[in-house]
Amino acid sequence: MNEFLLLMLALPAGVLLGAIFFGGLWWTVRKGISSEQPAFWFLGSLLLRMSIAVAGFYLVAGGQWQRLLLCLAGFVLARWGVSWLTRSSGAIPSRSAREARYAP
Repeated sequence: MNEFLLLMLALPAGVLLGAIFFGGLWWTVRKGISSEQPAFWFLGSLLLRMSIAVAGFYLVAGGQWQRLLLCLAGFVLARWGVSWLTRSSGAIPSRSAREARYAP
């Protein structure tokens, strides 16, 4: 039973890791574009977010590929969720913009 519980907690753990990673990316882009030192923000954020994600995957997996796979699925779900929550109102291109992409 304990192993089943750990397996089921891997998905929400992946969602949490993904929310931290992609939410942090969104925050960094917003902060970095208005900063006088954007390289500092982007590099520091990358190192922090990657460290959290890798350490989280390592801890959640615990040497079992099933937990790692569920954690990865949660991470991808969080990416879709953060993308959906942070999209701008103008994210849907107009018909003329869609047609322009396919112009020769």
